[in-house]
Amino acid sequence: MKVKIAMVQPQVTKGEFEKNLDMACLYLDKAAEEGVNVVCFSEGYPGPSAAVFDCPRSMLVSKAHEHKMYIIFGGIEKISGESDYYYVTEEVIDPSGKIIGKYRRTTPDGPYLYTNWWKFKYKEAEANFPIFDTEYGKIGLLVCSEVYVPELSRILALKGAEIVFMPAGGLIDDLGLLKGWQTLIKARAIENLMYTATAQNIYALESGVGIIAGPEGVLAQSTQPGLIIATLDMDRIRWLRKEEETVDLPKRYRAIPGTLRWRKPDLYRKSGVDW
Repeated sequence: MKVKIAMVQPQVTKGEFEKNLDMACLYLDKAAEEGVNVVCFSEGYPGPSAAVFDCPRSMLVSKAHEHKMYIIFGGIEKISGESDYYYVTEEVIDPSGKIIGKYRRTTPDGPYLYTNWWKFKYKEAEANFPIFDTEYGKIGLLVCSEVYVPELSRILALKGAEIVFMPAGGLIDDLGLLKGWQTLIKARAIENLMYTATAQNIYALESGVGIIAGPEGVLAQSTQPGLIIATLDMDRIRWLRKEEETVDLPKRYRAIPGTLRWRKPDLYRKSGVDW
């Protein structure tokens, strides 16, 4: 089975929410023309500077229903009973226009960089790693620099995730992290036998980090604003997870199959390290 996914890597201007919202609609229309089944926006877009999570929801719900596609988008979510503190949240809308769930960023502990860039008080959420079981495959979500914590992607893989979207905020290239970030996206795909995807908001002349990777190679990549689209072979991922490594020539794979079964929890516990 094949599924076509798209990451949205937009050119944005802080504070121009209406302009960003109009562009978000155009991106979704273009993705529909390309036959995309699942679209994921960069972190917080179309309102990366807006302190109200509800802003784009009704429009995105309508577009998901119109185009019969899944849409993943995020924002900041006021924490009930906590004065001035927010979660960083990603939500999933299904093709009927129903919001089917959310993921709240868990790592790192707050306070974090949001305080001096997006100007809100971030707080980490308790561990909750939902898997969205769609007709195209099982989807997991992480946010931005959570790619640096391999345990998070592994948790999602062990829960069955076959595609993990990791929308990013921005300024990654300006911070000198572009190549390392893309390497981590690829590494998470290889070690977990999954597809991984990211894109960021582009605020100025920086290069985007947009990439869609599989365990056997990069499927799409761009440093420019726009849609990053790839067709994923879900049967291939399932085959790699099911098979065992063999010494065959020519090789039938470009990533070692079956590695998720190499885990030895008892061995890790005996190492004396606090896991």
